[in-house]
Amino acid sequence: MEALRIHHLGVAVEDLDDAVATYERLFGGTVERRNAVPSQGVEAAAVRLGASRVELVTPLGENTPVGRFLAKRGQGMHHVAYAVVDLPAALSDLAARGAHLIDEQPHEGLFGLQVAFVHPESVHGVLSELVADG
Repeated sequence: MEALRIHHLGVAVEDLDDAVATYERLFGGTVERRNAVPSQGVEAAAVRLGASRVELVTPLGENTPVGRFLAKRGQGMHHVAYAVVDLPAALSDLAARGAHLIDEQPHEGLFGLQVAFVHPESVHGVLSELVADG
């Protein structure tokens, strides 16, 4: 597999406006992009912190993956996203190595980039997202 870099850290929040304000106030963050992503059942805001990025996600409903996450675990760390150059090849490689893929085919994410998720059971309890960003 190609060398990876972290694209962003995803944080599940109950109130997106409040969370954005917190990251702006405490860390000097600036909103890079904010959109609803109905296919994932979230509204998300990408907040730049220097050269890094945090993606704040809030559910569009209770019966969505992030809605269920918040109900079960509360606010906090939701996922780690890794940038890859060739997403289909990365998914194929992960599957061949025994990873349980949530998404066998990429779909559009917050940045208009193609994304796919790897089940937390494959990565020691951490939901992992691959982002085509090459």
